[in-house]
Amino acid sequence: MDAGFKDNPEQVEQMADVILKDVVKRFGKVEVVHGVNLEFHENEFIVLVGPSGCGKSTILRMIAGLEKITEGEILIDGKVINDIAPKDRGIAMVFQNYALYPHMNVFNNMSFGLKLSKKPKEEILRRVNEVAEILELDALLQRKPYELSGGQRQRVAMGRAMVRNPSIFLFDEPLSNLDAKLRTQMRTEIKLLHQKVQSSIIYVTHDQVEAMTLADRIVVMNDGYIEQVGEPIVLFERPANTFVAGFIGSPPMNLVPARIRGSAGDLHLDFNGRLRIPIPVKPDSKIKAGTDVIMGIRTEDFAIDSDINGFPGEWKVDGIVEVVEPLGGETNMHMDMQGIKFTARSEGRRVIRVGEKLTLALNLKHLHIFDAKSSLSIY
Repeated sequence: MDAGFKDNPEQVEQMADVILKDVVKRFGKVEVVHGVNLEFHENEFIVLVGPSGCGKSTILRMIAGLEKITEGEILIDGKVINDIAPKDRGIAMVFQNYALYPHMNVFNNMSFGLKLSKKPKEEILRRVNEVAEILELDALLQRKPYELSGGQRQRVAMGRAMVRNPSIFLFDEPLSNLDAKLRTQMRTEIKLLHQKVQSSIIYVTHDQVEAMTLADRIVVMNDGYIEQVGEPIVLFERPANTFVAGFIGSPPMNLVPARIRGSAGDLHLDFNGRLRIPIPVKPDSKIKAGTDVIMGIRTEDFAIDSDINGFPGEWKVDGIVEVVEPLGGETNMHMDMQGIKFTARSEGRRVIRVGEKLTLALNLKHLHIFDAKSSLSIY
C-alpha cells in the first residue's frame, strides 16, 4: 500500500488484508489473548478498543512482529507471516511515546529507516519532503524533537512511518500523552491522513471517543476476548452485551437490574416494586415474565418533560437531582428516581439545581434489555 505519492503510481495498489486465525498469546502460563479471529480489509480504519490489559496492544504487537504468537496464524494478503521478521512485513508502527531520536533533527528522524534500507539520496529527499508537506512539517525539518510541541512530535512519528510506504499503519495509543485539546486536533489530523494516503490503519486506544470518531469498524475487547465487532453506530445502537453497552458511549449507558413482570403483551420492568417501566411490544421479542434482567437506557434518551413535545413511546418518571455536571450546551444530571439511580442528559443551557424535582420522559423506543446471567442482549 502506498501513501498515495503522485510519483509512485505503481505502488498505489499495494493494499493488504490482515487475517488473524485462532491467535493465542501466553506470557509463561498466563494466557492474555484467547483464540482471536479477526479480519481487517484493505483501506479500512480499524480501532481496537477496551480497558487497560484487555490484550489490544498485544494483538497489535503480534501483527507488527514485536511479540511472538503462541498459537494460531496471522496472514497478510494470504501469506502467513508468523516467522517473518518485522522489517519484512511491510508494516510501520507509531508508538505512544513517539520514539524519536533526540539528537537528530526532524528530517533525519523521518529518513532514518530509508537510510538503513540504503535508498538513494534523491528518493529519500523526495519522500521526506512529500510527507512533510502532507503533515505540515516542511518548516520544521531542521528542528530537534525538544524544539517541537507534543502534536508536532506525533506528526514526526507519523511521518517516519509514512515515508516507508508501508502496507499497513499500526498506531498504539498515539494520543494518550497529549492534552485534551490537542487530542481532539490530532484525531482530526489522523482522520485526514487516512483520507489522503488511502491506507489501512489498525489503531489501538482505551478511549471510546477516539474509537467512535476515527473508526470504520470498532473491535471491542475485554480480558483477551472480542466482545463485538461493528461500525461505530451499530455498537452504539445495538450493543451485544452489557460490557459493550457500558463501554461505548459517553456518559455510559445506564445499566440497572430489574425483573420482568406482567403477562404477554403487557410486560413491564419492575425495580424493587417501587419503579415500573413498561416494555413496548415487539413481535419477535422472546422476553418473558419472571426473568431477571439488566435494563439499559442511554442518557440522551431522557428529557425534561417540560422541554419536549414528546418521545415516541415515552414514559414519564419523577426524580430528584443529586449531582449536576454542566457542560455548556448540555448538562448531565445524576438522578434519584423513586430509589433507583440514573444519569440523564438535558440538552440546551437550562440551569439545573441540586435537589430540584423534575419529571423526565424516557424514550422507550431505545430501551435495551440484557439477560442478567449471560449479560447478552435479549431486547
